[in-house]
Amino acid sequence: MTATNAAATDDRREQIGWYFYDWANSAFSTTVVTVFLGPYLTSVAEAAADARGLVYPLGIPVAAGAFFAYMVSLSVLLQVFFLPIMGAIADYSNAKKPLLAIFAYIGALATMGLYFVQGERYLLGGALFLVANLAFGASVVFYNAFLPEIASPERRDTVSSRGWAMGYLGGGLLLLLNLVLFNSREALGLPTDVAVRISLVSAGLWWGGFTLIPLLRLRSRGAVRPLPPGERYLTVGFRQLGHTFRQMRGYPQTLLFLAAYLLYNDGIQAVIALSSQFGAEELGLDQGVLIPAILMVQFVAFGGALGFGWLARRIGAKAAILLSLLLWTAVVSYAYVMPAGVPAQFFLLAGVIALVLGGSQALSRSVFSQMIPRGQEAEYFSIYEVSERGTSWLAPLLFGLAYQNTGSYRIAIVSLIIFFVAGFILLCFVNIRKAAADVGNPVPTGAAL
Repeated sequence: MTATNAAATDDRREQIGWYFYDWANSAFSTTVVTVFLGPYLTSVAEAAADARGLVYPLGIPVAAGAFFAYMVSLSVLLQVFFLPIMGAIADYSNAKKPLLAIFAYIGALATMGLYFVQGERYLLGGALFLVANLAFGASVVFYNAFLPEIASPERRDTVSSRGWAMGYLGGGLLLLLNLVLFNSREALGLPTDVAVRISLVSAGLWWGGFTLIPLLRLRSRGAVRPLPPGERYLTVGFRQLGHTFRQMRGYPQTLLFLAAYLLYNDGIQAVIALSSQFGAEELGLDQGVLIPAILMVQFVAFGGALGFGWLARRIGAKAAILLSLLLWTAVVSYAYVMPAGVPAQFFLLAGVIALVLGGSQALSRSVFSQMIPRGQEAEYFSIYEVSERGTSWLAPLLFGLAYQNTGSYRIAIVSLIIFFVAGFILLCFVNIRKAAADVGNPVPTGAAL
């Protein structure tokens, strides 16, 4: 992990290594968070609950059915405070690669530890998930921060899109294998809880094993900056973070893009999180439809991410993101009028979501990378992650309020249009070329940004 001052970019071997961290960590997002852990940890908490259905972590009465949701919220809250400090430390120490390794393996080991969650050990499951999700978020900050170093402005949209595509493919492949195992559990003589725990530990093994590839291929760049007298990395991290926030006020285009991103990405995250609930409660679809649809999204999103990378080279990244937001608006509009009990239409809608999902996220990452001052990549990407995770309650809150006041999931889902429309309008005013020039970065030639 010796640092080098070489500034070479577009090394294909290094870029391929970078792609594989998305392939590695997406196993946690799909197998653990999206499919298996929520229902399983809820069942463990219910087994430990009293007659009123309550468990008492740290003496606090919590409904067993809400325990996993609270753990998700707590992990996100911790990320909001934790990630920007880690980003500042990473940039000051030029230690993105070792920090990526540390947090990737903390997360992978915590995920593997979920194998031991059984009986009434809901607290162990909650603690391990908390550690794994916090480590996941931190590792992604350091991973994203490599993008400006390994890809020139002209190649960045393509490289970012390929990374997202690899993530969908890797996460989808492991999820497929785990669903085959789960559906074959009776033939294999496996109890249901054992099949779930094997699936959970497989995600940790996948995450840790494939992380070796980026660690072997990514290069550390730049020298470690000496600490000022009397300072430690933690105090420097807080001080540098304060400097970053003050500095950002001088980059209005960067701030405008972050505002647009947090709005439209909040809508994206809400659709992803709530589509299964909408399908089950409003459309009357069972798990035999919903789970295959989730799996299909992973593989279609692989092609979608690559397709939007290709599109960005023709019409520009900003135009491609704006197009994706129009498609997101069309998706939630159609969901409002979609007939119930028609699985084929739900699969069609999921397919459209998959096509735009990877593109809007991958291109947003590459566009933001153009707006980052050199040497502060991890700091700015930690704030980018906070822009995503720290506001991810807004759209679900609107969804919940709309349903509570109308009793209609259709009105609740269509209410999310406001996030796509508001994000679209703000993004129209973002000047990416000016943003890149303001922070001293070169801008790509070719298609207009």
